[in-house]
Amino acid sequence: MKNINCLKTGVFAIAIFLVFNTHAQVLKWTVVANGVWKVSVGKPETYDLLKAADVKPNLVALTKMDKAVFPLPKNDIFVRFQDGKTYLRFPLERKEQIYGFGLNFQTVHQRGRILRLHADHYGNTDNGRTHAPVPFYVSSNGYGVFINSARYLDVYVGSAVRKDSKNPPELQDRNTDKNWSAKPYSDAVEILVPAQGVEFYVFAGPKPLDAVRRFNLFNGGGCLPPRWGLGFTQRVNRLYTDEDVKKEAQEFEAKEYPLDFIGLEPGWQSKSYPCTFEWDKTRFPDPAKFVKEMSDMGVKINLWTNPYVSPQASIYAKIAPFTASHTIWVGAIPDLSMPQARNILFSKFEKDHINIGVSGYKIDEVDGYDSYLFPDVTTFPSGHSAEQMRQTYGLLVQKYSTEVFHKKNSRTYGLVRASNGGGVSFPYVIYNDNYSHQDFITGLINSGFSGVLWTPEVRASKTSEEWLRRMQTVCFSPMAMINAWASSTKPWSFPDVANDVKALAQLRMQMMPYWYTEFAKYHFEGTPPFRAINLEDGFFQENKKEKGNTSLEENPYEEAIAKEIKDEYMAGEYLLVAPFFTGQTTRKVILPKGKWFDFYTGDYAGDGEVITINSNLGKIPVFVKDGGIIPMMQPMLHAPKANQKVDLEIRHYGQKNSISHLYDDDGETFDYEQGIYSWREIKVERQNDGQLKGTISAPENNKPNTIGNVSWKFMTK
Repeated sequence: MKNINCLKTGVFAIAIFLVFNTHAQVLKWTVVANGVWKVSVGKPETYDLLKAADVKPNLVALTKMDKAVFPLPKNDIFVRFQDGKTYLRFPLERKEQIYGFGLNFQTVHQRGRILRLHADHYGNTDNGRTHAPVPFYVSSNGYGVFINSARYLDVYVGSAVRKDSKNPPELQDRNTDKNWSAKPYSDAVEILVPAQGVEFYVFAGPKPLDAVRRFNLFNGGGCLPPRWGLGFTQRVNRLYTDEDVKKEAQEFEAKEYPLDFIGLEPGWQSKSYPCTFEWDKTRFPDPAKFVKEMSDMGVKINLWTNPYVSPQASIYAKIAPFTASHTIWVGAIPDLSMPQARNILFSKFEKDHINIGVSGYKIDEVDGYDSYLFPDVTTFPSGHSAEQMRQTYGLLVQKYSTEVFHKKNSRTYGLVRASNGGGVSFPYVIYNDNYSHQDFITGLINSGFSGVLWTPEVRASKTSEEWLRRMQTVCFSPMAMINAWASSTKPWSFPDVANDVKALAQLRMQMMPYWYTEFAKYHFEGTPPFRAINLEDGFFQENKKEKGNTSLEENPYEEAIAKEIKDEYMAGEYLLVAPFFTGQTTRKVILPKGKWFDFYTGDYAGDGEVITINSNLGKIPVFVKDGGIIPMMQPMLHAPKANQKVDLEIRHYGQKNSISHLYDDDGETFDYEQGIYSWREIKVERQNDGQLKGTISAPENNKPNTIGNVSWKFMTK
């Protein structure tokens, strides 16, 4: 009887295997760039994320990366068609951790999670509905996978166990096994694409950061903002007049707080929600004069808008035939996948805004919620589904607004509420209406896995400590911004910390050569300027594991919880930022392998260990790698103008000899795309007498040179 049962079980297992694999597809891999492979299966849809973004890969930069072999066992990648959908399966090893799948605010480790990747506003759980539901994941084993679909994707990140699993979990009895888990070990990432075909890509490492770099370069490389975009910005009250705005800029100048661009909120328009895109002449009677006066003060103007067209807008009748079946706030929804619609809308932007000197946009409400965004029953004249438009609308507004500035050979840097795969190169930073400081930092960490930028903007605070803590993190982020659209707060609104805030804003300006170089690396090399320490060499080490806790080795879900770091991140090549939150007096900091030094003093901090630090209200904790080189300039109130020379103080930390590179161009135009830029080599070497000496290479002939006098400061004694 036992043999008969075994035979029946075996026959059943074979039958199950055949059922599940009847429609398995033979995969034909195509090398599309160094370390990048593509598969196209079934009948992929003609509209997808990469077609919406329409950005050329940086093949030259990809070619310069180390040669790589295919990073996964090809025979373990599985594709099947079922019920008009495409099922994908990718293997997972036991200790492997997974990151990415978009801009998440609660979690960094994604293994064990179930997601529906769906463009939406912020929610209080990481369920896949987010501002940037990028279908790209990165493995701790050093590879990445991207699904090029503009659909809502169901993702099971090592959360389900198949009967035909090559590495099945151990059968356990909850009654007697202390280690019983409701989430048994799973050895696969499974993705359901609601289409009869799809193309997907695999990106090689060998390290996780290498896979991220290849993904970013394949999507055109990261954006390179103008220098002024990395300065300080204030978004003013929504009903300010031109005189109110000028007065506020004058206050910044008088109090010696840096300011590079001011954001005008909805009141600049004659009508908003929906929008006319036309100036309110009662508040701004002469927009061109106003924008010029602000420019003369060294301050750019950024305009809030959303793309939904008011019936009272002058372009309404013209654009109406190219809009969707439904409305938002009774405003028409342009089908921006159609050239007719986008030409009408962005020609309006060009004529009334950009031609008079407006520097950029804050593009709102292109993400969700379902309660006001267009429903999935909406039809668009292009024939693209509402689902596809929902997933790509943020890409479209970024792409076509940027093109107007590109035509003017003038760089822009703005804000947007939605993005997706393919949008790496667009000069926009994501924001939202959540206001959890901790979530903001988790979002900043996760942004580096998905080719997007995120700002932990400051709006209002209950206490001066909270105000200062938030200001500290925003000054170590992609955009240093106060959003006072409702609160009318100023940097000096809390007098007891006003001087600390001023010093912080000035530090942001001093560090502009460093920030600008790190964004250049994002563009030319694909390295995210702000990213998780999980991408650092030496992050996972034996001395971080709890002694005697074997479950950390055996259960990846427990390992993920034990190692999930959501309160520290890398800022550029050399800096580790570990912010304090309101009420904290001490905190732990995990230092990756290698010596680290205090940014402010140069004192030794530790090496591959967990340290405990005390709060210093006036300073955000920042640590520098051994050999770190930080170029700094004098604290200016406005970013250097095009081709303006500035003196540099180059700081070196630690004891290592070091070589770094400093990027330079005019800071405002797209001329760098024609090769009009330079990299200056910075070298620090220990001399025979034991002293460190720094040198910087001479400027290249006929190349930009905005560097004046150079001095050196060796921070570590």
